[in-house]
Amino acid sequence: MRIGILGAGGMAAALGGAWVRAGHEVVVGGRDTAAAAGTAARIGAAGHGGLGEAARYGDTVLVAVPAEAAPRLAGDLARDLAGRTVLDCTVPMAPGPGGPALTTSGGTDSVAARVAAAAPGARVAKVFGVCHESVWTLPRPAFEGAPLAVPFCADDPAAARVVTELVDSMGCAPLPCGGLDRAGLLEAAAVFAVGVWWSGGEARHAFPSPALAPGAVDDTP
Repeated sequence: MRIGILGAGGMAAALGGAWVRAGHEVVVGGRDTAAAAGTAARIGAAGHGGLGEAARYGDTVLVAVPAEAAPRLAGDLARDLAGRTVLDCTVPMAPGPGGPALTTSGGTDSVAARVAAAAPGARVAKVFGVCHESVWTLPRPAFEGAPLAVPFCADDPAAARVVTELVDSMGCAPLPCGGLDRAGLLEAAAVFAVGVWWSGGEARHAFPSPALAPGAVDDTP
């Protein structure tokens, strides 16, 4: 798969590196082309350039810039992004008095929905934002004997297929979570998890499978 990455920071490097290891062709783009060149060299990308060059490179484009900048960037590149699958991994988060806080209201008000509105010709999916960037540096992320589940939201079936193929190639398990109207829930879940880690806890301990409870009964229809 040919993938253009918008951004040259930690998430761009972590996901880009994972995709290069999985055999995909990646081009890193940034406003600072020197930074894009450095990230591309570190991960073994096929090339680097400006944001427009990365947006036009492949059928799949990752938006890996600060969440508040993502909709505006998508609007600026709307013509280049038309007809492409756009992956939004951003997390709208800011420091709060009790820990990290969500900067959108959740639900339908999500960065992903704003990106889709700004670039109406693109097929937008919300994905890869729940885990910390360090997880994507693992060769094939797996925990407690199971491959990492990667939740995503997408309205377009073609976008869902691209995400599924990409996640599979990374050795992870795609986890469809509905359309973009639910993307805000993924963004809120990411902020919640960061807040739990910030306080010294483990988010995974809050979500055990009901099947693991003593005396659990399988009531699946």
